[in-house]
Amino acid sequence: MLCHHLQALEKELKEAGFVETYRGSPWTENCREWVFFDVVLDTAALAVRFSLPTCVKVHENLDARSGTERGFVCTECHDAVMGVLAGDQHFG
Repeated sequence: MLCHHLQALEKELKEAGFVETYRGSPWTENCREWVFFDVVLDTAALAVRFSLPTCVKVHENLDARSGTERGFVCTECHDAVMGVLAGDQHFG
């Protein structure tokens, strides 16, 4: 279960029918539970709409070898909600 900082976002993504593609700890350091969805997240709009606290930061990975992604990481709890950088589905 994700930390309380990201739970509402995860819940709304699931209720909207977006596909969860991975859940787990993708790296050993500073990763507790990360949830990936097959959707482009409008991080600017979502940060405002969900009133995300300052401990939640936008995270973006542009390395095509490890998988491009953009989403939110909680620096306090080390959980994350991630989306893809490009795709047909958008959420925000």
